Amino acid sequence: MKFLGNRQAVLPIAIAATLAVGMPQASAQGLFDMLFGGGIRHSPQGEFPPPPKSRKIQPGASAGGGVRISSPTYNTYRADKLVRVDFKSLLPAPQPATAQDAAYVPSVTGSAFRDALAGLSDYELFAEPDIAKALIAYYSANPDFIWVTGAAPNSRAQDAVRVLGEAASYGLTPADYSVDVPAATTSAAPEERTKELARFEMALSARVLRYAHDAQSGRVDPNRITGYYDFPAKPLDLEGVLKTLAHTQEVRTYLESRHPQNPEYQALRVELESLEASEENEIVVDPKLLLKPGESSPELPKLLTLIARNLDDEMGGEYGEVLARLGKSELYDPELVPVIKAVQKRAGMKGDGVIGARTVASLAGTSKADKIGKVKVALEELRWLPSDLGSPRVFINQPAFTASYIDNGEEKLKTRAVIGKVTNQTAFFYNQVKQVDYHPYWGVPQSIIVNEMLPRLRSDPGYLDRAGYEVTDSQGRQIPSSAVDWGAYGSKIPFSVRQQPSEANALGELKILFPNKHAIYMHDTPQKSFFERDMRALSHGCIRLQDPRGMAAAVLGTSVDYVAEKLKHGHSTENVTRVIPVYVAYFTAWPNMSGKVEYFDDVYDRDSRLMLALDATEAVRAPSS
Repeated sequence: MKFLGNRQAVLPIAIAATLAVGMPQASAQGLFDMLFGGGIRHSPQGEFPPPPKSRKIQPGASAGGGVRISSPTYNTYRADKLVRVDFKSLLPAPQPATAQDAAYVPSVTGSAFRDALAGLSDYELFAEPDIAKALIAYYSANPDFIWVTGAAPNSRAQDAVRVLGEAASYGLTPADYSVDVPAATTSAAPEERTKELARFEMALSARVLRYAHDAQSGRVDPNRITGYYDFPAKPLDLEGVLKTLAHTQEVRTYLESRHPQNPEYQALRVELESLEASEENEIVVDPKLLLKPGESSPELPKLLTLIARNLDDEMGGEYGEVLARLGKSELYDPELVPVIKAVQKRAGMKGDGVIGARTVASLAGTSKADKIGKVKVALEELRWLPSDLGSPRVFINQPAFTASYIDNGEEKLKTRAVIGKVTNQTAFFYNQVKQVDYHPYWGVPQSIIVNEMLPRLRSDPGYLDRAGYEVTDSQGRQIPSSAVDWGAYGSKIPFSVRQQPSEANALGELKILFPNKHAIYMHDTPQKSFFERDMRALSHGCIRLQDPRGMAAAVLGTSVDYVAEKLKHGHSTENVTRVIPVYVAYFTAWPNMSGKVEYFDDVYDRDSRLMLALDATEAVRAPSS
């Protein structure tokens, strides 16, 4: 199958030309037609059923449109409220040991523990509901101290308290895990000492369980923040944690093992430690600066100072004299434009000479406080992912606008990517690569049918037939678009629409699927010019790749030549036979393969929303004792 008819062959050129020169608002529909196949006519094939009878318009729909399918929203985060641990249930005699606890042997302090329970009757210890439940369940079945030996905290307790006190090194808040440790010696009466130790036992167990949970899964449930987050639960056997700690002296090793065990997490920890020990940036430039040639700003001399400070021999020889002469100018003189362009190109930007947020960030960097915030957010987000990220894997970092194929610790492929617009955001989730489609059909999402196609279909019901789309009903029967009374429908369309393979297909020549409820995948695109932009949040939500053939070859474990040969033979699909996880991730701080942490703009303003969720969690935990 070939898609090289005259009209198709010139279409990508026409698109590029149109985008390059811009277009007036009135011709937006014409661009839509070009991007989604409006300029290509196909004859319907096969027998169609009779046109459906005219139906009443759905509630909320109107002939003029107005009904839309909304994107996910961001929610006000509500953390689980703490509950008071009910120690009364520990007072009855312990139940006979079950097979599960057959290996448990009470220590000589067992009777002392039972005697100490009386001191808990008026103790107010607050914990998360599942932790409160686990405490009672564990100590009912195992009536003995973990953290106390004789009349003092033991070495296990000392190790646990030290680990909890180092929580800040993981971007956690030490106050969330603080416990009052009894003095090693005391003049208190034996009864008071027993009460003190019993309360310490329960408090430390509660905070150790909180720490283990936070280290493994994070402090917040990301799925409560927004529908754009989609992560499976990471179950933790809380009773099992206490059983393990009761029978090991390697408390530190065990608790630290609850954290993600990958190089990226470790690199972010090192970065956090380095940042906190560093000094604040000496020169701070307004991160929202926008300056064009001929305009003035008091921020410009700061930028020029930073450029002059970091000149190498090549840049110094070419631009040193201009910077020496105009380095204190607040006017963006035309003579300075080549300097800014050169700096932008060195930073991997387009080099347009306009000083904006990305130029400022590349020169002045991000403030120390902002970097620390980004690293702490990244550490929290990494706790939502599997501890072992897997190899090989595909890693898409949305704020960086890149997609990488990583195998055995080596980045075998890195390509520019386009992600969803702010109004059509790409979700944050992970899955597994399953299939490569050559010359794919494009199944149009319901949101695009309703929000973008339906307004035109109400006045021009046959345009999908002319534009190379297929319409099928709920029974899978193909029907002509012109036979549908589109005006009868609002936000629920009982038809499927797909675009046939062609040069104009919105997915280009191939797509790489990893089935998910967000209908997101990687694919080619006819809009190649988008990859030349620095800010590439431009799609309807899927991931467009600058090098789709390279990524397809990587996940299939083959060569680009093989992919090219497959493309010569029209539409087909090929399964990916290896286990390759794919992360559609969102990190504004992320280490490159050498371990250096790089920083990116918060395209969707998600970091601030996560910080609000973390604040809400800390507020709930703050009054706990």
